Amino acid sequence: MLKSVPRADVMQASSEMLQKQLYAIFTTATNGLEPIFENLENHLKFQVQLEAEGVLYAAGPMWTDDEESWEGEGMVVVRAASRDEAIEIAKRDPMHICGAREFKVRPWLINEGSVTITLNKSSQTFTIK
Repeated sequence: MLKSVPRADVMQASSEMLQKQLYAIFTTATNGLEPIFENLENHLKFQVQLEAEGVLYAAGPMWTDDEESWEGEGMVVVRAASRDEAIEIAKRDPMHICGAREFKVRPWLINEGSVTITLNKSSQTFTIK
């Protein structure tokens, strides 16, 4: 049974696709939700700072599997030169500094997908799908 494929083979197979290398930071509560709420404001400021710097690609909470509640999990996707750099970014998050959450970083290669943005000039509004 084949269990892994070398990176070079994946890159060759998807050579005509986007091949955008990003890093997903999976973050989980370490001691309930109270420490998360105590540090939420600083965490969100940090996220907005990463966004302004062009580092943050996407971020947000992860629902429970039944989509009915939140147990403190989140995912943050960052632009970084390496996994080590992404780990250093994650270490700077106030949630991780104070110990309210722990994290795991996984390299993520984006090959497929689309984003649709509709700009309504008359109302000066937009939607993202």
